[in-house]
Amino acid sequence: MQPQPSLDLWADVEQLLAFHFMQNAFAGGTVVAVLSGVVGYFTVTRGQTFAAHALSQVGFPGAAGAALVGASPLLGLLAFCAVAALGIAALAGRPTQNQRFATAAIGSVLAFALALGFLFASLYPGFVETVFSVLFGTLIGITDTQVLVLLIVAAAVLAVMTAIGRPLFFASVDPDVASARGVRVRLLAVVFLLVLGLAVAASASITGTLLVFALLVAPAAAAQQITPRPGLGIVLSVVLALAVTWLGLSIAYFSVYPVGFYVTSLGFAVYLIARAVRYGRGFALRRTAVPA
Repeated sequence: MQPQPSLDLWADVEQLLAFHFMQNAFAGGTVVAVLSGVVGYFTVTRGQTFAAHALSQVGFPGAAGAALVGASPLLGLLAFCAVAALGIAALAGRPTQNQRFATAAIGSVLAFALALGFLFASLYPGFVETVFSVLFGTLIGITDTQVLVLLIVAAAVLAVMTAIGRPLFFASVDPDVASARGVRVRLLAVVFLLVLGLAVAASASITGTLLVFALLVAPAAAAQQITPRPGLGIVLSVVLALAVTWLGLSIAYFSVYPVGFYVTSLGFAVYLIARAVRYGRGFALRRTAVPA
Protein backbone atom coordinates (compact mmCIF):
# COMPACT_ATOMS: atom_id res chain seq x y z
CA MET A 1 0.00 0.00 0.00
CA GLN A 2 1.27 3.45 -0.93
CA PRO A 3 2.38 5.47 2.15
CA GLN A 4 0.31 8.58 2.81
CA PRO A 5 1.51 11.81 4.46
CA SER A 6 -0.36 13.30 7.41
CA LEU A 7 -0.64 16.67 9.10
CA ASP A 8 1.67 15.44 11.87
CA LEU A 9 5.19 16.36 10.72
CA TRP A 10 6.95 14.29 13.38
CA ALA A 11 4.87 11.21 12.51
CA ASP A 12 5.76 11.68 8.84
CA VAL A 13 9.47 11.87 9.69
CA GLU A 14 9.19 8.67 11.73
CA GLN A 15 7.42 7.03 8.82
CA LEU A 16 10.14 8.18 6.42
CA LEU A 17 12.92 6.67 8.53
CA ALA A 18 11.09 3.50 9.56
CA PHE A 19 12.61 1.42 6.77
CA HIS A 20 16.28 0.70 6.26
CA PHE A 21 16.23 1.53 2.56
CA MET A 22 15.02 5.05 3.37
CA GLN A 23 17.70 5.44 6.02
CA ASN A 24 20.25 4.53 3.35
CA ALA A 25 18.61 6.89 0.87
CA PHE A 26 18.85 9.84 3.27
CA ALA A 27 22.40 8.92 4.34
CA GLY A 28 23.58 8.57 0.74
CA GLY A 29 21.63 11.65 -0.34
CA THR A 30 23.22 13.75 2.39
CA VAL A 31 26.72 12.68 1.39
CA VAL A 32 26.00 13.35 -2.28
CA ALA A 33 24.42 16.75 -1.57
CA VAL A 34 27.45 17.99 0.36
CA LEU A 35 29.79 16.70 -2.34
CA SER A 36 27.71 18.17 -5.17
CA GLY A 37 27.33 21.52 -3.44
CA VAL A 38 31.09 21.99 -3.17
CA VAL A 39 32.16 20.59 -6.54
CA GLY A 40 29.16 22.13 -8.30
CA TYR A 41 30.17 25.63 -7.19
CA PHE A 42 33.52 25.31 -8.95
CA THR A 43 31.87 23.66 -11.95
CA VAL A 44 29.63 26.69 -12.48
CA THR A 45 32.49 29.12 -11.78
CA ARG A 46 34.71 27.42 -14.36
CA GLY A 47 31.93 27.22 -16.94
CA GLN A 48 32.21 23.43 -17.17
CA THR A 49 28.54 22.51 -16.94
CA PHE A 50 28.73 20.89 -20.38
CA ALA A 51 31.54 18.67 -19.09
CA ALA A 52 29.37 17.74 -16.11
CA HIS A 53 26.49 16.93 -18.48
CA ALA A 54 28.72 14.75 -20.66
CA LEU A 55 30.16 12.90 -17.68
CA SER A 56 26.67 12.19 -16.40
CA GLN A 57 25.81 10.55 -19.73
CA VAL A 58 29.03 8.56 -19.55
CA GLY A 59 27.64 7.08 -16.33
CA PHE A 60 24.98 5.29 -18.39
CA PRO A 61 27.38 2.89 -20.17
CA GLY A 62 29.32 2.56 -16.92
CA ALA A 63 26.28 1.34 -15.01
CA ALA A 64 25.16 -0.75 -18.00
CA GLY A 65 28.56 -2.43 -18.30
CA ALA A 66 28.61 -3.14 -14.56
CA ALA A 67 25.15 -4.74 -14.76
CA LEU A 68 26.30 -6.81 -17.72
CA VAL A 69 29.16 -8.38 -15.73
CA GLY A 70 27.19 -8.62 -12.49
CA ALA A 71 29.00 -5.81 -10.66
CA SER A 72 27.55 -2.87 -8.71
CA PRO A 73 26.20 -0.08 -10.96
CA LEU A 74 27.81 2.48 -8.63
CA LEU A 75 31.26 1.01 -9.26
CA GLY A 76 30.60 1.14 -12.99
CA LEU A 77 29.54 4.76 -12.70
CA LEU A 78 32.66 5.70 -10.76
CA ALA A 79 35.04 3.83 -13.09
CA PHE A 80 33.62 5.13 -16.38
CA CYS A 81 33.23 8.72 -15.18
CA ALA A 82 36.80 8.79 -13.86
CA VAL A 83 38.25 7.37 -17.10
CA ALA A 84 36.11 9.72 -19.23
CA ALA A 85 37.23 12.73 -17.15
CA LEU A 86 40.88 11.85 -17.74
CA GLY A 87 40.15 11.35 -21.44
CA ILE A 88 38.53 14.78 -21.73
CA ALA A 89 41.45 16.35 -19.87
CA ALA A 90 43.95 14.71 -22.23
CA LEU A 91 42.10 15.79 -25.39
CA ALA A 92 40.90 19.25 -24.37
CA GLY A 93 44.25 21.06 -24.42
CA ARG A 94 45.36 23.79 -22.05
CA PRO A 95 42.66 25.71 -20.09
CA THR A 96 43.95 28.99 -21.54
CA GLN A 97 43.31 27.80 -25.12
CA ASN A 98 40.17 28.40 -27.14
CA GLN A 99 37.28 26.51 -25.57
CA ARG A 100 36.39 25.00 -28.94
CA PHE A 101 39.06 22.37 -28.32
CA ALA A 102 37.51 21.43 -24.99
CA THR A 103 33.98 21.32 -26.44
CA ALA A 104 35.09 19.07 -29.31
CA ALA A 105 36.90 16.75 -26.90
CA ILE A 106 33.87 16.50 -24.62
CA GLY A 107 31.55 15.78 -27.54
CA SER A 108 33.85 13.09 -28.90
CA VAL A 109 34.15 11.29 -25.57
CA LEU A 110 30.39 11.55 -25.04
CA ALA A 111 29.56 10.07 -28.46
CA PHE A 112 31.87 7.09 -27.91
CA ALA A 113 30.52 6.50 -24.40
CA LEU A 114 26.91 6.52 -25.56
CA ALA A 115 27.77 4.03 -28.31
CA LEU A 116 29.19 1.72 -25.64
CA GLY A 117 26.02 2.22 -23.60
CA PHE A 118 23.81 1.10 -26.49
CA LEU A 119 26.05 -1.94 -27.01
CA PHE A 120 25.88 -2.97 -23.35
CA ALA A 121 22.11 -2.43 -23.26
CA SER A 122 21.62 -4.68 -26.28
CA LEU A 123 23.77 -7.41 -24.73
CA TYR A 124 21.95 -7.44 -21.38
CA PRO A 125 18.41 -8.89 -21.77
CA GLY A 126 17.11 -7.79 -18.37
CA PHE A 127 18.18 -4.17 -18.70
CA VAL A 128 14.80 -2.42 -18.92
CA GLU A 129 14.27 -2.05 -15.18
CA THR A 130 17.93 -1.40 -14.50
CA VAL A 131 18.19 1.32 -17.13
CA PHE A 132 15.18 3.13 -15.67
CA SER A 133 16.81 3.36 -12.26
CA VAL A 134 20.17 4.33 -13.79
CA LEU A 135 18.66 7.11 -15.88
CA PHE A 136 16.13 8.51 -13.39
CA GLY A 137 17.27 7.38 -9.94
CA THR A 138 15.64 5.13 -7.38
CA LEU A 139 14.99 5.09 -3.65
CA ILE A 140 15.51 1.38 -3.10
CA GLY A 141 18.78 1.02 -5.00
CA ILE A 142 21.16 2.29 -2.29
CA THR A 143 22.67 -0.44 -0.12
CA ASP A 144 24.85 -0.22 2.98
CA THR A 145 27.90 -0.92 0.86
CA GLN A 146 27.01 1.84 -1.60
CA VAL A 147 26.56 4.33 1.24
CA LEU A 148 30.03 3.40 2.48
CA VAL A 149 31.51 3.77 -1.02
CA LEU A 150 29.81 7.16 -1.41
CA LEU A 151 31.23 8.27 1.94
CA ILE A 152 34.76 7.21 0.98
CA VAL A 153 34.53 8.91 -2.42
CA ALA A 154 33.13 12.10 -0.90
CA ALA A 155 35.81 12.21 1.81
CA ALA A 156 38.57 11.80 -0.78
CA VAL A 157 37.08 14.40 -3.14
CA LEU A 158 36.48 16.96 -0.39
CA ALA A 159 40.04 16.46 0.90
CA VAL A 160 41.37 17.19 -2.58
CA MET A 161 39.09 20.22 -2.97
CA THR A 162 40.27 21.58 0.37
CA ALA A 163 43.87 21.27 -0.77
CA ILE A 164 43.41 22.87 -4.20
CA GLY A 165 40.46 25.18 -3.53
CA ARG A 166 42.25 28.54 -3.41
CA PRO A 167 44.54 28.09 -6.45
CA LEU A 168 41.68 26.41 -8.34
CA PHE A 169 39.42 29.40 -7.79
CA PHE A 170 42.22 31.74 -8.94
CA ALA A 171 42.77 29.62 -12.05
CA SER A 172 39.02 29.50 -12.69
CA VAL A 173 38.54 33.27 -12.55
CA ASP A 174 41.65 34.26 -14.57
CA PRO A 175 43.74 31.33 -15.87
CA ASP A 176 46.21 33.55 -17.75
CA VAL A 177 47.14 35.61 -14.71
CA ALA A 178 47.18 32.52 -12.52
CA SER A 179 49.58 30.80 -14.93
CA ALA A 180 51.83 33.89 -14.95
CA ARG A 181 51.88 33.79 -11.14
CA GLY A 182 53.16 30.20 -11.16
CA VAL A 183 49.87 28.37 -10.58
CA ARG A 184 49.92 24.99 -12.32
CA VAL A 185 46.72 25.65 -14.25
CA ARG A 186 46.93 22.56 -16.46
CA LEU A 187 47.44 20.17 -13.55
CA LEU A 188 44.59 21.78 -11.60
CA ALA A 189 42.31 21.39 -14.63
CA VAL A 190 43.09 17.67 -14.87
CA VAL A 191 42.62 17.10 -11.14
CA PHE A 192 39.34 19.01 -11.11
CA LEU A 193 37.95 17.06 -14.07
CA LEU A 194 38.74 13.83 -12.24
CA VAL A 195 37.05 15.19 -9.12
CA LEU A 196 34.08 16.27 -11.22
CA GLY A 197 33.79 12.80 -12.73
CA LEU A 198 33.66 11.19 -9.30
CA ALA A 199 31.11 13.75 -8.05
CA VAL A 200 28.92 13.17 -11.11
CA ALA A 201 29.02 9.40 -10.58
CA ALA A 202 28.10 9.79 -6.92
CA SER A 203 25.25 12.20 -7.68
CA ALA A 204 23.88 9.92 -10.39
CA SER A 205 23.31 7.20 -7.81
CA ILE A 206 20.57 9.42 -6.31
CA THR A 207 19.13 11.39 -9.23
CA GLY A 208 19.99 9.12 -12.14
CA THR A 209 22.43 9.98 -14.91
CA LEU A 210 20.01 12.15 -16.89
CA LEU A 211 19.11 14.40 -13.96
CA VAL A 212 22.48 14.86 -12.27
CA PHE A 213 22.33 18.62 -12.98
CA ALA A 214 19.68 18.88 -10.28
CA LEU A 215 22.29 18.53 -7.55
CA LEU A 216 25.53 19.44 -9.28
CA VAL A 217 24.54 22.65 -11.06
CA ALA A 218 21.20 24.10 -9.88
CA PRO A 219 22.08 24.73 -6.19
CA ALA A 220 25.49 26.15 -7.09
CA ALA A 221 24.03 28.37 -9.81
CA ALA A 222 21.36 29.59 -7.39
CA ALA A 223 23.99 30.35 -4.74
CA GLN A 224 26.00 32.43 -7.21
CA GLN A 225 22.87 34.43 -8.03
CA ILE A 226 22.44 35.27 -4.35
CA THR A 227 26.02 36.11 -3.29
CA PRO A 228 29.31 36.85 -5.11
CA ARG A 229 31.41 35.80 -2.10
CA PRO A 230 33.05 32.40 -2.77
CA GLY A 231 33.10 31.13 0.82
CA LEU A 232 29.50 32.05 1.52
CA GLY A 233 28.50 30.83 -1.93
CA ILE A 234 29.93 27.35 -1.33
CA VAL A 235 28.16 27.09 2.04
CA LEU A 236 24.89 28.24 0.49
CA SER A 237 25.31 25.81 -2.40
CA VAL A 238 25.67 22.92 0.06
CA VAL A 239 22.65 24.07 2.11
CA LEU A 240 20.47 24.33 -1.00
CA ALA A 241 21.63 20.92 -2.26
CA LEU A 242 20.78 19.37 1.11
CA ALA A 243 17.32 20.99 1.14
CA VAL A 244 16.58 19.85 -2.42
CA THR A 245 17.75 16.29 -1.70
CA TRP A 246 15.94 15.83 1.60
CA LEU A 247 12.68 17.34 0.36
CA GLY A 248 12.86 15.42 -2.93
CA LEU A 249 13.41 12.11 -1.13
CA SER A 250 10.55 12.86 1.27
CA ILE A 251 8.05 13.69 -1.48
CA ALA A 252 9.12 10.69 -3.57
CA TYR A 253 8.50 8.33 -0.64
CA PHE A 254 4.83 9.34 -0.58
CA SER A 255 4.55 9.19 -4.37
CA VAL A 256 4.73 6.64 -7.18
CA TYR A 257 7.08 8.79 -9.29
CA PRO A 258 10.93 8.59 -9.35
CA VAL A 259 12.97 10.64 -6.91
CA GLY A 260 14.93 12.23 -9.75
CA PHE A 261 11.83 14.06 -10.97
CA TYR A 262 11.25 15.74 -7.62
CA VAL A 263 14.90 16.56 -6.95
CA THR A 264 15.24 18.10 -10.40
CA SER A 265 12.00 20.10 -10.13
CA LEU A 266 12.97 21.45 -6.71
CA GLY A 267 16.46 22.33 -7.93
CA PHE A 268 15.02 24.24 -10.88
CA ALA A 269 12.55 26.03 -8.59
CA VAL A 270 15.39 27.06 -6.26
CA TYR A 271 17.32 28.48 -9.22
CA LEU A 272 14.30 30.43 -10.47
CA ILE A 273 13.71 31.86 -6.98
CA ALA A 274 17.38 32.90 -6.74
CA ARG A 275 17.15 34.63 -10.12
CA ALA A 276 14.00 36.44 -8.98
CA VAL A 277 15.71 37.53 -5.75
CA ARG A 278 18.67 38.88 -7.69
CA TYR A 279 16.41 40.69 -10.14
CA GLY A 280 14.37 42.17 -7.30
CA ARG A 281 17.50 43.32 -5.50
CA GLY A 282 18.86 44.93 -8.68
CA PHE A 283 15.53 46.61 -9.39
CA ALA A 284 15.41 48.04 -5.87
CA LEU A 285 18.94 49.39 -6.22
CA ARG A 286 18.12 51.01 -9.55
CA ARG A 287 15.04 52.63 -8.04
CA THR A 288 17.01 54.11 -5.15
CA ALA A 289 19.75 55.33 -7.52
CA VAL A 290 17.32 57.35 -9.65
CA PRO A 291 17.10 60.95 -8.33
CA ALA A 292 13.67 62.17 -7.31
